[in-house]
Amino acid sequence: MKKTADFRRANERKIRLSEDLLWGIHPVFEALEQEPERISEIFIVKDRKGGKREDIIENARKAGIKVHFVSSLKLVGEEASQVRHQGVVAKMSQTRLMPFDDLLDRFQGKVREGLNPRIIALDTLQDPHNIGAIIRSAHASGVDAVLVTRERSAPIGGTAAKSAAGAMSHIDICQVTNLAQALQSLKDAGAWIFGAVKDAEAQSLYQSDLVLPACIVVGSEGSGIRPLVRKQCDVLLSIPMEGKLDSLNSSVAAGVIMFEIMRQRQLA
Repeated sequence: MKKTADFRRANERKIRLSEDLLWGIHPVFEALEQEPERISEIFIVKDRKGGKREDIIENARKAGIKVHFVSSLKLVGEEASQVRHQGVVAKMSQTRLMPFDDLLDRFQGKVREGLNPRIIALDTLQDPHNIGAIIRSAHASGVDAVLVTRERSAPIGGTAAKSAAGAMSHIDICQVTNLAQALQSLKDAGAWIFGAVKDAEAQSLYQSDLVLPACIVVGSEGSGIRPLVRKQCDVLLSIPMEGKLDSLNSSVAAGVIMFEIMRQRQLA
């Protein structure tokens, strides 16, 4: 018995209690029924059984939501001891997320009207502060929507919402499982895909024509844009820099690019 208890503790999933969590079988089930687009991932203790638990797993899979099966769950932090999660915890976004098909329809409609819509896509950004800062800059610079990845991305939760300073409720946010496929669909709808990189052979941001239907892709803080996503880019952009540093924080780079797009459009 001691070995079993030691094994469970070693394989226990600890999650810090925060405002972007929802727990309990019935609350998570209802959230899946009413607004699955707000759920980014679900953690379930794997050796427990129950009808609603199986429904949660099935509904999550139908909605394309990642389900993590763990040996045990423990919430940590202030007041965590008062939480009875029943072996089910979901991470929620702070705002309703737009289905990708709806985002695509809006994009196509604006292209037909000659409005040159703008989207910024975030490829597996893992710092919620950066995601929130980018959402704030996107709204301030007139970007139409923010596209984020479901896998290996920070949740659009309380930390991101705080960094966005209220901008989340004023801009469309969409989360997709396969960013490369989503970019291909945007290309088919008339978008030019621009990838932000630090490569020496990339085109200078200030020598690029950005007055057209555009989707800007910003990569993760460490490794940048993933290879399959990079292949979807029509143009690779770099920001000319002086000094000894060779790259910028992802939210700063995204802000520079989005405001350069705004500047060019105001002059057009």
